[in-house]
Amino acid sequence: MASLVAYDDSDSEAETGPVASSSAAGPREDACDVIRPCGRAFSSGVLDVSEGRALPTTRRPWEEPAGQRLPLVRLWRSDPGSCPSQRLQWPRMEPEVTFPTSECPRSSLWTSHTPAGHVPLAAARLKQVKLSHRTYSSSEPSFCVQTKSESPGHNGTSLQRKRREDCVVPYTPKRLRQLQASSTETGKSKDVGTQGPSTGRPPTPAPLCVAPRVSEFIQPYLDTQYKETQISRKVLFHLRGHRGPVNNIQWCPVISKSHMLLSASMDKTVKVWNAVDSGSCLQTYSLHSEAVRAARWSPCGQRLLSGGFDCALHLTDLETGTQLFSGQSDFRVTTLKFHPKDHSLFVCGGFSSEIKAWDIRTGKVVRSYKATIQQTLDILFLQEGSEFLSSTDASSRDSADRTIIAWDFRSSAKISNQIFHERYTCPSLALHPREPVFLAQTNGNYLALFSAVWPYRMSRRRRYEGHKVEGYSVGCECSPDGDLLVTGSADGRVLLYCFRTASRARTLYGHTQACVGTTFHPVLPSILATCSWEGDVKIWH
Repeated sequence: MASLVAYDDSDSEAETGPVASSSAAGPREDACDVIRPCGRAFSSGVLDVSEGRALPTTRRPWEEPAGQRLPLVRLWRSDPGSCPSQRLQWPRMEPEVTFPTSECPRSSLWTSHTPAGHVPLAAARLKQVKLSHRTYSSSEPSFCVQTKSESPGHNGTSLQRKRREDCVVPYTPKRLRQLQASSTETGKSKDVGTQGPSTGRPPTPAPLCVAPRVSEFIQPYLDTQYKETQISRKVLFHLRGHRGPVNNIQWCPVISKSHMLLSASMDKTVKVWNAVDSGSCLQTYSLHSEAVRAARWSPCGQRLLSGGFDCALHLTDLETGTQLFSGQSDFRVTTLKFHPKDHSLFVCGGFSSEIKAWDIRTGKVVRSYKATIQQTLDILFLQEGSEFLSSTDASSRDSADRTIIAWDFRSSAKISNQIFHERYTCPSLALHPREPVFLAQTNGNYLALFSAVWPYRMSRRRRYEGHKVEGYSVGCECSPDGDLLVTGSADGRVLLYCFRTASRARTLYGHTQACVGTTFHPVLPSILATCSWEGDVKIWH
């Protein structure tokens, strides 16, 4: 295409024949305010954008009444911005676009992102206007008239740029789209938070409905001394409610409320049961986002302390259902124990080389106990809270100083680390209620007996064998009178031993999977609770 160059030369006298005749005709007002080059023109008329109608084009605005064309010099004088003194850049050729009139208008990317004052090309389709493109040549360029909505003084290039900006949707980077999506989600969560509880934080559980009266089965034993423990034989209640393995169970330590049983499960919940009267679930607490590995009653019997694999610690009030304490640990919690004297302190351990003591009143860590280990399996307090024991997962030839460690609670110093000299880990520890000894469950499939006083010697005479551990965190416990020992087994059995003779008293077959938790009732002499890896809890009598 030949390029057309317009010059503003006021001194030029030489014009071609038709041009000179047209310039001599004298000045006259043009029919349009600004003449601009355009890439396309309507064949039957020009669309008025502001009024939405087609203007008749019987006479072209750049022609004289006699049919002669206006020279480029005159066009430049009428509007200097329309014909710059540079090379004119004509638009590219575009294919013919025809809008069908029979179909309903569809939402398009060109019409859905236009401003309110702009009339899209779809308006021409509704008026049955067919857009066509003219053929450009070097001798006869085509121009189109500026619409009424445009202000004079703006050239055609700005108008074309505006149309392109109105019609073309700009590209948004992926990172910006993600930020916009996240901000939208947070705005929605805030709106939901104004109407109800937030979805990120679990709702506050309802208060525990506990009858003020004492259970009729526990009432006769309140003012009497504990009698001899009787061996359980039959299942009283089969508690089904957890959808995952039950890690541990514990009776309420307050005698008047000892009909309540606490259970922590891998299904992220903690449940409180009426395991003496009805066997029903009193309340379910869903405070953790991961499995709950440990849960304990407070010594007052009115609060629950729980810790799980989400590294969270929660202390919940049963009467109001509110959280009195919420802390975030640096590791996954596997064991919790309240201090026997100062009930505002508790110790937690887990998948870490440290054991930390927390203060509920301040919500901070007050002491830290560090050893060269990877995990703490269980914690046991001795000597009324001045000392405590921790069992670890260290098992090697030179692990005599890491399997069971005795700590001083106040100074955080190691008292003794030469306690257990065999190559087995101890998943659980239990204290005898009447004698200064404690029991350690070992992965060697036996219960070991140790002295609770320094130097914590292990007994070589008594060993309780017959059950299987096989890597499970199988718990063990002594009866309130100290005559019987109970332990679970990896094959689902429950075994009771005589403490004095280390002989097997009875074997209960109650679970199909590993039995990991066993506990005697603190008041009723014949009640025993067990839990298993299949997610059920059984009450024996």
